[in-house]
Amino acid sequence: MVFGKDLSYLESLFKDFIERAKLHPEALFQQLSSLGVGPLVTQEAGTGIADHPHLLKLSSCFVQH
Repeated sequence: MVFGKDLSYLESLFKDFIERAKLHPEALFQQLSSLGVGPLVTQEAGTGIADHPHLLKLSSCFVQH
Protein backbone atom coordinates (compact mmCIF):
# COMPACT_ATOMS: atom_id res chain seq x y z
CA MET A 1 0.00 0.00 0.00
CA VAL A 2 1.84 3.03 -1.33
CA PHE A 3 0.73 6.55 -2.15
CA GLY A 4 1.29 7.42 -5.82
CA LYS A 5 3.58 10.30 -4.87
CA ASP A 6 5.90 7.86 -3.05
CA LEU A 7 6.06 5.18 -5.74
CA SER A 8 9.17 6.37 -7.61
CA TYR A 9 11.04 6.90 -4.33
CA LEU A 10 10.18 3.40 -3.12
CA GLU A 11 11.08 1.81 -6.46
CA SER A 12 14.49 3.47 -6.26
CA LEU A 13 14.89 2.46 -2.63
CA PHE A 14 14.03 -1.20 -3.36
CA LYS A 15 16.52 -1.31 -6.26
CA ASP A 16 19.16 -0.03 -3.84
CA PHE A 17 18.15 -2.70 -1.28
CA ILE A 18 18.64 -5.44 -3.88
CA GLU A 19 22.18 -4.26 -4.66
CA ARG A 20 23.06 -3.81 -1.00
CA ALA A 21 21.62 -7.24 -0.16
CA LYS A 22 24.02 -8.81 -2.66
CA LEU A 23 27.06 -6.97 -1.27
CA HIS A 24 26.30 -6.55 2.44
CA PRO A 25 23.23 -8.57 3.42
CA GLU A 26 23.86 -8.57 7.18
CA ALA A 27 24.42 -4.80 7.30
CA LEU A 28 21.26 -4.15 5.30
CA PHE A 29 19.24 -6.48 7.53
CA GLN A 30 20.51 -4.72 10.66
CA GLN A 31 19.61 -1.31 9.26
CA LEU A 32 16.14 -2.35 8.13
CA SER A 33 15.29 -4.15 11.35
CA SER A 34 16.43 -1.40 13.67
CA LEU A 35 15.10 1.87 12.26
CA GLY A 36 13.06 3.64 9.62
CA VAL A 37 14.27 4.22 6.08
CA GLY A 38 12.51 7.13 4.41
CA PRO A 39 8.77 6.43 4.65
CA LEU A 40 9.43 2.84 5.76
CA VAL A 41 9.35 2.19 9.50
CA THR A 42 10.05 -1.19 11.08
CA GLN A 43 7.16 -2.25 13.29
CA GLU A 44 8.01 -5.92 13.82
CA ALA A 45 11.07 -8.07 13.25
CA GLY A 46 11.71 -11.77 13.44
CA THR A 47 13.70 -14.58 11.93
CA GLY A 48 10.93 -15.60 9.55
CA ILE A 49 7.58 -14.42 8.30
CA ALA A 50 5.99 -17.56 9.77
CA ASP A 51 6.61 -15.96 13.19
CA HIS A 52 3.91 -13.40 12.28
CA PRO A 53 0.81 -15.14 10.87
CA HIS A 54 -0.96 -11.86 10.11
CA LEU A 55 1.99 -10.73 7.94
CA LEU A 56 2.15 -14.14 6.26
CA LYS A 57 -1.52 -13.81 5.31
CA LEU A 58 -1.03 -10.23 4.10
CA SER A 59 2.06 -11.10 2.05
CA SER A 60 0.12 -13.78 0.16
CA CYS A 61 -1.70 -10.89 -1.56
CA PHE A 62 1.49 -9.21 -2.80
CA VAL A 63 2.31 -9.18 -6.50
CA GLN A 64 5.74 -8.73 -8.05
CA HIS A 65 6.28 -5.65 -10.24
